[in-house]
Amino acid sequence: MLLSGIFPPITTPFYPDGEVYYKKIEANVERYSRTPVAGIVVQGSTGEAILLSDQERRDVLKAALAAAAPNKVMVAGTGMESARETLYLTEYAGQLGYDAAMVRTPHYYKKQMLPANLLAFYRTVADRSALPIVIYNFPQATGYDIPAEVVIELAGHSNIIAIKESSGNLEKVKQMVEGTRNIKRQATVTETFEAVTPRMVKAALAESEKQSRELVSVASLAGTAESMERRASPPVQGAPAKPSSTAVTVVGKLKTRPKEVGFQVMVGAAHQLEPSLALGAVGAILAFACPAPMACYEIYAALNDGDTTLAREKQERVRLAAQRVVGDLGVPGVKYAMDLNGYYGGASRPPFLPLSGEQKAAIEKLMAGIKS
Repeated sequence: MLLSGIFPPITTPFYPDGEVYYKKIEANVERYSRTPVAGIVVQGSTGEAILLSDQERRDVLKAALAAAAPNKVMVAGTGMESARETLYLTEYAGQLGYDAAMVRTPHYYKKQMLPANLLAFYRTVADRSALPIVIYNFPQATGYDIPAEVVIELAGHSNIIAIKESSGNLEKVKQMVEGTRNIKRQATVTETFEAVTPRMVKAALAESEKQSRELVSVASLAGTAESMERRASPPVQGAPAKPSSTAVTVVGKLKTRPKEVGFQVMVGAAHQLEPSLALGAVGAILAFACPAPMACYEIYAALNDGDTTLAREKQERVRLAAQRVVGDLGVPGVKYAMDLNGYYGGASRPPFLPLSGEQKAAIEKLMAGIKS
């Protein structure tokens, strides 16, 4: 599965009393779906997943997927401390129709999180999961940093397709890109090389079948005019056959082709997006893309077009805001920046505290001119 591009790891909106505000999840997802982001991550760190009940996690996953555009890759955050609980939530996400599962590193028993433990954990999940697995490393939050060597070894598993590396360590990004360079897999993409997932193919098939039923119904009302026309104009004998392409497969209105991809390194630090992509990262899951998806996408698009000068200019434009809003103020800062840019951010759950007036003023200054 192709994961290139920008993915916002969406926040979870709450009512003032702390209940999940599902209508605002839908509104935010619908708006993200109209931007050029490649997909959406639901129940990552920015989604305050660790502060939700098991039922709330499931309900949030369901609400977000229902509101998403069919052409967006949908990734469910399903990582728990045990492989067993991770598999339960991953199985539920698969039943809903998610395209991939993002599984954070277990970290509570840090001294026991040796390479053998992590290898066993991820292989157990990947072996039993119907969804492809994205490793999620966020040492600033977990206090545990999965070694690059372990990631490189896990990359050989056919159902572990990517990592979200949020450490901000550019040398580690380079090491993982180079260490997995020989891994080659086939992914399905559109004619314009955008991601195609089994969910998208299923939707295209359903739409095609629906249209076929409608055409049959119309044809039955129209009589046999079409068949009479065919009899009046028989095919020309010896006419050359239309050229066909073995590379392109047509499913309804969806035209797909295969594309070779490797193990996909994605990053989570917006203030280092341009240098990370330059080192070989294929995309990013960025908290800063929650309030500013276009600003993040413009960096990716400029590099994709080969314009490194423009990419660096776009990077510099958001560097300080991304560091301060996301890195220093965290989820409450991201949510307030979303409020400024027309998304619904709102409050966070305790132990997060409301922002002070001084903090809000700082965010307003940082986000001035960064609109999405």
